[in-house]
Amino acid sequence: MTFLTKQTRVAILLMVIIGLLSMVLPAGAQGATIRYANWNLGTEEENNLQRQLVAAYVEANPGVTIEFVDMSGDGGWEEKLTNFAARGELPDVFMANNTPYYVQNGWAADLTAQVEADADWATIPQVLRNAVTYDGKVLGLPSAQFIMGYFINQDLFEAANLDAPQYGVSAEDFFAAASQLTDVQQGVLGLHEMGPILGWYPSTQDSNLGWFSFDGTHMNYNSDAFRSAVNTAIEMRPNTWQGLTDEQKTAFTAQGPWELFVNQESGAVWEGGWALPSYVQNATFNWDFIGIPGGNQAMVADLLVVSATAADQDAAYDFARWMSFSSAGYAKEAELATAAGLVPTRMPVSVTPESIDLYMSFAGDRPGLRQALENLDNSLVESLAKIVPGYINARWEGRPGINIGDQSDVNLGFIFDNFAAGSFKFEDLSAQLQDFANGILDDARAQLAS
Repeated sequence: MTFLTKQTRVAILLMVIIGLLSMVLPAGAQGATIRYANWNLGTEEENNLQRQLVAAYVEANPGVTIEFVDMSGDGGWEEKLTNFAARGELPDVFMANNTPYYVQNGWAADLTAQVEADADWATIPQVLRNAVTYDGKVLGLPSAQFIMGYFINQDLFEAANLDAPQYGVSAEDFFAAASQLTDVQQGVLGLHEMGPILGWYPSTQDSNLGWFSFDGTHMNYNSDAFRSAVNTAIEMRPNTWQGLTDEQKTAFTAQGPWELFVNQESGAVWEGGWALPSYVQNATFNWDFIGIPGGNQAMVADLLVVSATAADQDAAYDFARWMSFSSAGYAKEAELATAAGLVPTRMPVSVTPESIDLYMSFAGDRPGLRQALENLDNSLVESLAKIVPGYINARWEGRPGINIGDQSDVNLGFIFDNFAAGSFKFEDLSAQLQDFANGILDDARAQLAS
């Protein structure tokens, strides 16, 4: 008979206990420490819903520790992440502001195998799954989606004996209703601003175009559809804040376009779903969401990346999915919101009839909002800066060598912000802008592939 020492018996007992724990504790809950960086966590004193959701994950996964990475201080998000990466301290899970940059640097873990085995993944709108897929590899996770489009003050239209636009209204009928509603002397505008028209209108004229004329590869600034968007926005200017003189603005209580809708001084506002909790809790008028005229909506996405350097990538993925597209995670967030008397700050990423019903239980009876949530697969993804290599320069920061008035070498953002100022004609520049922007996109795509 072999006799075991006391130390050996203790070691065997510990191994048995660890083995038993591995069978009852969820994957990723074996004492993992996950370093997490996000800009939506608020402060410890505020203890917002996102912090509560993290705490709920820790409670459900004994042994897991979530460390919040301090992202305060000087520098932008990418600069801070770059500094962490240089020190070998990249967070295990972090919010993505520029996914192509992370992919190019090799920071993003390939999560293809994990999501293929995840039942919730198949319920995410296809446009969101596409947004985080590079050369067939899933290199990020959609953590939030917000529909974007027009919200309508139904009472203002009805008071003017006009039919309030509904989800699916044609662009022509929408603009006609907005124009008819405008009564500057009475302090009422049809629209709050004209700028958003450049983003959505091209897609209603050419189904091959997405947000701001992007077709999946190139910008189409010189297309008939985009030039028509510019002209339409200029035509609608008298129905917007930008069309008011300083004297006319005195008829309004709003001090800027952002206040018009909540003050009941505009019939429509272009806004994202993040504003919906405020409308639900504070609006004193009847409203609904109609999205993009023609029956669509834009979509703004927040994304999470799991670091390729995470010590335990399965644990990091398990936490990241909870904070992003997990149906169980969203149900918990809704539970926490109910307890706090709030509306969830984000819409469900895993979109099913059940999750839509759950969200609508907070939003109330909004037929247009429900129609939009049931029609997300064809949405225009607005968050192109986060997912398309080179887009930031092709849309805002690039300088095509153009002088306008006393402004030298203006960037694209300046041009698109001032297309109605009268100091230049957009059609005179559109071909040059398109060639310049697409050269940027081609170079960035080639660099990512190299």
